[in-house]
Amino acid sequence: MGAQRYIGADERRARLALRQRLAGRARAGTPEEVAGALVALHGTDPATVYLAVGARLADPARTVEETGRALYEDRSLVRMHGMRHTVFVFPTALTAVVHASTGLAVAARERAALLTHMAAAGAPDAAWLKEVEESALAALARRGQATAAELAQDEPRLREQFVYAPGKSYEGMHTVSSRLLRVLGVEGKVVRGRPLGSWTSSRFRWAVAPAHADVDPAEAQAELLRRWLAACGPATEADLKWWTGWRVTEVRRALSAIGAEPVTLDEGTGYVTGDDADPVPGPGEPWAALLPALDPTAMGWQQRDWYLAPELRPRLFDGSGNVGPTVWWDGRVVGGWAQRPDGELVWRILDEEGVGREALAAIESEAERLSGWVGTTRITPRFRTPLEKELTTG
Repeated sequence: MGAQRYIGADERRARLALRQRLAGRARAGTPEEVAGALVALHGTDPATVYLAVGARLADPARTVEETGRALYEDRSLVRMHGMRHTVFVFPTALTAVVHASTGLAVAARERAALLTHMAAAGAPDAAWLKEVEESALAALARRGQATAAELAQDEPRLREQFVYAPGKSYEGMHTVSSRLLRVLGVEGKVVRGRPLGSWTSSRFRWAVAPAHADVDPAEAQAELLRRWLAACGPATEADLKWWTGWRVTEVRRALSAIGAEPVTLDEGTGYVTGDDADPVPGPGEPWAALLPALDPTAMGWQQRDWYLAPELRPRLFDGSGNVGPTVWWDGRVVGGWAQRPDGELVWRILDEEGVGREALAAIESEAERLSGWVGTTRITPRFRTPLEKELTTG
């Protein structure tokens, strides 16, 4: 066998620029193209979805309208639980793969935990919960989309409460509706619907999940890994295990199933899909981007030194590992940005290496581009980071 090909940081940044749709010539025409290219958009913070799409569209003026269309009218994109028990936005055609590859095991644990907690509180049993579930799903199908409160009008048993962790310091009162709908979301039976308010609102309706065929879990894991490596490869085994949330044995099985090609990275051995080991040309010109908190590019890899200097992390991440808004120049994170209460968009460079006059002008242009389509909407990330707080308060 020949030696593994070495892929350095410069080539990885070139791949990122093109495949993450960030370089000017690689920008997309629709939200569906963005989601398809990235595999998944973080959906925990609703604003992230729109901001991540807008940063990658050739014409961002219709970001809000087009992303809302894709999510809530055409349903070509779906906001649902996925990897690591986290909410993402996926192409609808990928929901069966996501559910089988990552959702089934988590769903079983979630339902078992709910039944255990209800039993410990003396609440009704599994048969009762099944009746409530079927009634609630039927009501949701009739309504199309509904909040938990609206569903409780049709199925009053959703309002039942039980004590969680009785006698513990973290004892609390849980409502059947909140816990059951969460379980149904992980099980792939319901998905997040249209928000109550603007596109930045965290309050949302529920909708019945799109129908999808059953897929063998091992086949689904292989397909998800293949798609992700095509978008984000090369990646290390640690990156793959972290992104998917799978056991290392599952990652290795999926790598074998797709015939992944090992390559040498600065971090050690990485992997690309079998047809993706050849050198990749760069984007042609340097590029700038302002990406939102939890953007899938900034959060895409566990090992990030090739695009994010370790000394920048304390100011750009919160204590739980959630990235805040970032400023990029030619494949590297060089700073962060925020929106002040009066709507002014501000940014700061933290890593000045290679950031000259051209870079500053390009970053300023991106800031104006973002301000132009966000307009009067106010954006506050759900997870606040040190630099974002500093910039917000001036």
